[in-house]
Amino acid sequence: MAIHPIEYRYGSPEMKAVWNEETRLQKMLSVEVALAKAEARIDYIPEGADGKISIGATKVKLDRVKQIESEINHDVMAVVLALAEQSGDAGKWVHFGATSNDILDTATALQIKDAILILRKETVKLRSVLLDMALSHENTVCAGRTHGQIGIPTTYGLRFAIWASEVDRHIERLDQLMPRAAAGKMSGAVGTQAAFGNKGIEIQKKTMEFLGIEAADVSNQIIQRDRHAEFVMWMANTATTLDKVCIEIRSLARSEIAEVEESFGKKQVGSSTMPHKRNPIKSEQVCGLARIVRAMVEPELLNNTLWDERDLTNSSCERVVFPEACVLTDHIIRLTAGIIQNLRFYPENIRKNLELLNGLNMGEAIMIELSKKGVGRQEAHEIVRQCAMTARENRVHMKEALLGNETVSKYMKENDIVSIMNPDNYIGTAVEQVDSLVARLKKKK
Repeated sequence: MAIHPIEYRYGSPEMKAVWNEETRLQKMLSVEVALAKAEARIDYIPEGADGKISIGATKVKLDRVKQIESEINHDVMAVVLALAEQSGDAGKWVHFGATSNDILDTATALQIKDAILILRKETVKLRSVLLDMALSHENTVCAGRTHGQIGIPTTYGLRFAIWASEVDRHIERLDQLMPRAAAGKMSGAVGTQAAFGNKGIEIQKKTMEFLGIEAADVSNQIIQRDRHAEFVMWMANTATTLDKVCIEIRSLARSEIAEVEESFGKKQVGSSTMPHKRNPIKSEQVCGLARIVRAMVEPELLNNTLWDERDLTNSSCERVVFPEACVLTDHIIRLTAGIIQNLRFYPENIRKNLELLNGLNMGEAIMIELSKKGVGRQEAHEIVRQCAMTARENRVHMKEALLGNETVSKYMKENDIVSIMNPDNYIGTAVEQVDSLVARLKKKK
């Protein structure tokens, strides 16, 4: 019976496959084979033993490994014995000189590498979706908001561009951390490589070359968990960006704002009791699962604070942290891309909210223009502030309050005020910023 929602509700088959039991076994076997090849290459084990071990690895079954583990209560030794069984007379050279975490941590590095490649691919797709939306809506003028209050105009294109730029930085960070997070080692029981004699450094180097990952420069019995913590913090950071994006979508979808809306299927039900509801459930799912991903940071940081050359407190923790964080992060990246791609816009509401304050939100434009005409900036600010107060109290359009001010009417005619207060004329370089960002990021892979 399925218990965890990852088993039946969240996550892509692609990412789940990276962390399932079968993959874990195959990665561990790959490390054992690579070790044997490296040792055979430098004549540390007999010639040909690596070939037999490699063939034996193809015959090892998960059921047999589990059977052995149930008898001996040691996961790595169960793999070693199952592989030795299938390797004939070369079985005695399986795992030669290695300790358990040489295999475990290096197998984890292989899984992290695969997970990063998937996460990168999906994050690049998300960036592309955001860039397309930025370009499509670079001229969609809307109300900018600060402190939850309407400010001066902005554009939807600029919003999407800002998010695309942030996602692009996450891709850069992921590329930078890959060699640090996906690193393996063959350091032996406490890091001295004593069981490999004077061949330890060479064996480690060749093993990692066969596996296509970086070798740790130094380590004790384990890979130091700052590497893994960086990866988990990347996922938390990325999930937080998605949280922010979806909070904004949820806010803009509120009934009293109603500028955008998640796609809603013809047969979709919004509420079991309120038939009219069209809830932003996908965005809410992103926000909710982002909390779980962020919660993985502290456990992984604590996994770096082990006793002496190592203890086992990280092991059980990481069996949960790595698959859960990776599966959920991948899931919400894909989910956010779909939400953005299928957003429904309501131009009439966008315009209504832009004009909701009867011109009060264009006060800065008037202030700047007065300053240009010779009124001091601070004086202009006070004039516009007073006009705004008057407009609010008397419930009139800001234009009327401005026309009633002697200083304003001295420098501006009614048609000047109307033109300056047109929100479409006050978006600065928003379009240029979008065009520049899109042109730069579209070149990236």
